[in-house]
Amino acid sequence: MRWSMVRAVVKADLYRLVKTRDYWIPLLILGGIFFVGMPVILLGGIGLVEQNNVVTQIGSIVGSLPDAIQNNLQGETPTARASYAFAVYLLAPIAIIVPLTVSSAVGANSIVGERERGTGEFLAHSPLTVREIYLGKLIASLIPGYVAGVVGFGLYSLVVNIIVGPKVGGWFFPTVGWMLLVLWVVPPFIAIALSLILRLSARVRSAASAHQASSLVTLPVIVASYGVASGLLYSPVLSASIAGLIAWIIAFALLASSTGSIRRERLLGVSGDL
Repeated sequence: MRWSMVRAVVKADLYRLVKTRDYWIPLLILGGIFFVGMPVILLGGIGLVEQNNVVTQIGSIVGSLPDAIQNNLQGETPTARASYAFAVYLLAPIAIIVPLTVSSAVGANSIVGERERGTGEFLAHSPLTVREIYLGKLIASLIPGYVAGVVGFGLYSLVVNIIVGPKVGGWFFPTVGWMLLVLWVVPPFIAIALSLILRLSARVRSAASAHQASSLVTLPVIVASYGVASGLLYSPVLSASIAGLIAWIIAFALLASSTGSIRRERLLGVSGDL
């Protein structure tokens, strides 16, 4: 494995992505909606509630949460405890949804986009091995999603600490569960989705087909990761460690088996199984 060749593929793909504004600007807007817009509206709306009947309803909702969550809630009033529950538990899965969506959008266009731009012939006749091309495409697709997740996580932390922090006694976020989620659980889930999406991108005939197929792949991964993200916060250290380990094993297995999906004839668009 020549890592200098892999880095060249990664740099070329990321440079092309940065230059394509109509591609990354919608993804930037999507991240802003999930990490900033939704938390501001939901948490700000809870904080503005003053009617007694609404406060009572909020208190009953918080009281119906599992004991494992209620024991960790902070705040003296029902609205404060509800704000804390929303910030820490109910909005947690966005940390996986946004990175998966961004990386899936990039990965879906990764291989088939080379054919449509006419650059697939250059890659097919280059001295790069198939493994180096695949790994370069994988890293170039993973970086935008994970960077979006980390940056969004920072913005989300700032939002919830500003809105909810004064009600619960100061800055409280990120929690241990969220840190493990972002650093240990999110990367393998992105890799799992990309391993399947890159395989599809190498087989389909157009970018539109690749995006449609990737949505079918991403949806079950998002559903599974949503469940993991919600569940691991009950006992963050143990659950996140196990979930992350299992996800990493699955990711490495899928990545190893997906290398053969990229063939030089597919880059040229002459493969019979396209």
